[in-house]
Amino acid sequence: MGILGGFMVPHPPIILPEIGRGEEEKIRKTTESYKRVAEEIARLRPDTIVISSPHSVMYGDYFHISPGKRAVGDLGAFRAGQVCFDEEYDEAFTKELVRLADAEEFPAGFLGEKDPKLDHGTMIPLYFVRKAYRDFKLVRIGLSGLPLPMHYRLGEMIRETAERLGRKVVFIASGDLSHKLKEDGPYGLSDEGPVYDDRIMQVMGSADFGELFAFDESFCEKAAECGHRSFVMMAGAFDGMAVRPEALSHEGTFGVGYGICTFLPEGPDESRHFLDLYEAKKRERIGMQRAGEDAYVRIARRALETYLLTGKVLRPEKEFPELFDAPEGRELFHSAAGAFVSLHKDGHLRGCIGTILPTKSCVAEELVRNAISAATADPRFDAVREDEIDSLEYSVDVLGRPEKISGPEELDVRRYGVIVSCGMRRGLLLPDLDGVDTVEEQITIARKKGGIREGEPVELERFEVIRHH
Repeated sequence: MGILGGFMVPHPPIILPEIGRGEEEKIRKTTESYKRVAEEIARLRPDTIVISSPHSVMYGDYFHISPGKRAVGDLGAFRAGQVCFDEEYDEAFTKELVRLADAEEFPAGFLGEKDPKLDHGTMIPLYFVRKAYRDFKLVRIGLSGLPLPMHYRLGEMIRETAERLGRKVVFIASGDLSHKLKEDGPYGLSDEGPVYDDRIMQVMGSADFGELFAFDESFCEKAAECGHRSFVMMAGAFDGMAVRPEALSHEGTFGVGYGICTFLPEGPDESRHFLDLYEAKKRERIGMQRAGEDAYVRIARRALETYLLTGKVLRPEKEFPELFDAPEGRELFHSAAGAFVSLHKDGHLRGCIGTILPTKSCVAEELVRNAISAATADPRFDAVREDEIDSLEYSVDVLGRPEKISGPEELDVRRYGVIVSCGMRRGLLLPDLDGVDTVEEQITIARKKGGIREGEPVELERFEVIRHH
């Protein structure tokens, strides 16, 4: 017993005749593919269907697993309240899954349910499945803002749970593709939209699940996809297994991508432990980075590691005496400047703290202080744990002196960082950040960081940085 099959499906309400009122005919291929999925699930006769949905309860740092014995829902929000569901949850399954998560301190569980009603990302797949097969219990899982490898790991735990309980399980990964495929679509067109759809259909159509980790976060955001994390979670449920994939259809009629693929397991395959392969490549990449890191990054990294492992604050002049009279030592030990230390893990920010103006006698001391603070005092994140040390990637920005400017026309998002001030409130954003492509975006983010509302008058300053990796 275990995972019998997996299915990548979209969840457009317009696909239902009760909602589309004829418009569903424009995506007939998707409808026909959905019917094939339902028939395949009926053939497999699972005890339990796991659905991962982007529209279930979602947190930035936690996976919500729907608790309780059952849940109800309807599509009244789409003017089809007569389409309703009353689903029995597989309580034994969810309790065992949460027990596994707790055992390894993985952030998943029953906490934080805002609304117990079923979401449309769950109900649309159920609409089709229920027409072909009814003898199953449901497990509903939300996505999170956590890195992709953690979604994959949760998929692995779902499979472990199925095997421990002897359940026959089908995994439905609910998620639309890009929402930006057409100028006249509801979300417009972005260059990344069609590229994402082509790429994800190629990856999923060939079951090349390792490539799912290679989708850059900024690229996915610009493509406005909603299902990628769902697909990664399902991929984890097939870890170490040969898979027979079939891409059934892809349509973008309404400017949103609807892709359907099926996946049937074909036995063990030791070459398909994609999370292990990803982690090995990451260790190799980080090792190469550290071999080539400059003195600024080396001081920041050593300061953080020393503090987490020993609780002591590194004294850079004693730890790095060879730098004191070296060329880079002139700035590190004999000048002062503001500096930011940024930490990343699995492509996600893990902490960033800095100073606009110097607070220490030299840059090296500034880096020590800010590296420790980035790991332990960034209010957006839990403190970095000792077991994360080997997964961190570092960058250091040494700031030039800020200068006042008269307006946004004096900014350049790649060259200058910005400081936005309103009274005592100030927000800062560094230059040349992934996903920040315009001055308007840069100022808007800096306003939010400073708690400055849109429309409040502000003063602008710009600064340049020297970035070290």
